[in-house]
Amino acid sequence: MTELLRIEGLRTVFPGDGGPFAAVDGVDLRLDRGRTLGIVGESGSGKSVLSLSIMRLVPPPGRIAAGRVVFDGQDLGALPSAAMRGLRGRRIAMIFQEPMTSLNPAHTIGAQIVEAIAAHERLVPAAALRARATEALDRVRIADPARRFDDYPHQLSGGQRQRVMIAMALACRPDLLIADEPTTALDVTVQAEILALLRGLQAETGMALMLISHDLGLVAGIADTVAVMYAGQVVEHAPAAALFADAQHPYTLGLIASAPQAAAPRARLLAIEGTVPSPAEMPAGCRFAPRCALARPACAAAPPPLRDFGAQHRAACLRAPVEAPVDVMA
Repeated sequence: MTELLRIEGLRTVFPGDGGPFAAVDGVDLRLDRGRTLGIVGESGSGKSVLSLSIMRLVPPPGRIAAGRVVFDGQDLGALPSAAMRGLRGRRIAMIFQEPMTSLNPAHTIGAQIVEAIAAHERLVPAAALRARATEALDRVRIADPARRFDDYPHQLSGGQRQRVMIAMALACRPDLLIADEPTTALDVTVQAEILALLRGLQAETGMALMLISHDLGLVAGIADTVAVMYAGQVVEHAPAAALFADAQHPYTLGLIASAPQAAAPRARLLAIEGTVPSPAEMPAGCRFAPRCALARPACAAAPPPLRDFGAQHRAACLRAPVEAPVDVMA
């Protein structure tokens, strides 16, 4: 496979009362062309900040303090702002979490897609822009796209608005699509439709996809590889099949155990007790140790490194290999 995106030692910091804290802390990842990387973890794990860091959209006073994001051989951090704006939306596109707040309620959906295309293809005639936008709506299965072109966001359902966001993101045929919680607040049927749509469009266009979600089960249905984030760090990274068959980090095992199982619909769901630590109060050692029943004194002494547990399978746990099933909850 040909590498498209490489993240090396990425550290994104924000100021705090006790000094700067890292919302993303030493992340290393790779994504090949045409492949899907799932990023999973609870709220507060750093997933969205990671996506904004890739796009160079970290809100001030946050900043990238260390590391590199290399896209198609280019160090994005070294690009002038104008060059980054040229890439953003054209070669790297993003779907944000909530389409109702991402779409402008004062403009029609068609006008907003036209604006996205015109920002990168300024010499396209108005009639051609409208045709391109209508084609984009058709590609995401919006019924009667020529008529819906003039609808406003409030006239669409949640699933239709998410499809419009996808149409806008794909209008310039990007090489990489970052989808940040693209099915949040949608019912399970619409979730399945959106994921099937993303898979189909990926097969059609050959784009790479980074899918960010708190739902490990949802990611299982689409990702080639999965990175599990906790408290700003990647704690496990593996091919999807290997991760779900042989997870090695107690946090990953906890996420899997807390998801509903189709084979046991009446089984009691498990919960990971406690919460992600505050960025200003990170443990000195393993950041998951305060919530982990497998933790030992050594876990609190120093951060565990990512270790190899198979082909392209790495986990940051001193107790691994962990034999599942095991109760890893504190």
